[in-house]
Amino acid sequence: MAVSSRRLQKELMDIKKEGTPVGIEVLQADDFARWVLSVEVLGETIYKGEKFALLFRFDNQYPISAPAVQFVVDDKYKAPIHPHVYSNGHICASILGNEWSPVLSVVSVCVTIQSMLASCKKKERPPDNDRYVSHAPENPKKTRWDFHDDNV
Repeated sequence: MAVSSRRLQKELMDIKKEGTPVGIEVLQADDFARWVLSVEVLGETIYKGEKFALLFRFDNQYPISAPAVQFVVDDKYKAPIHPHVYSNGHICASILGNEWSPVLSVVSVCVTIQSMLASCKKKERPPDNDRYVSHAPENPKKTRWDFHDDNV
């Protein structure tokens, strides 16, 4: 069994045993290639009452390499309107790129995204949303992000 499969099996067993944090729910984890989790921001936030879905795609190098993570955009789910989230669901967050660490897990990424949304004060898209989305790769890991704003 590959390291990635063993790690994801352990993460899934931990979730089944301990549950997920409030506002986070496993929607699909049938294999070790793709998982979908829902994220809801609780409390008095600009996203109150909204529920989002995150798609995680894992390669054989997980957890050494970060999973590809993006918001699901389909008939049921939309990407949140946020300065670091593109309308195609891609997320500009350093922990999904150059600040990834193998100690991070699927749940810790969800909590970080949940916190990123909770701290947002204004719903707006990144200034380059239209340009990026029209040329974006299908896999957000193939994007070279320029991380310059940690205040949102």
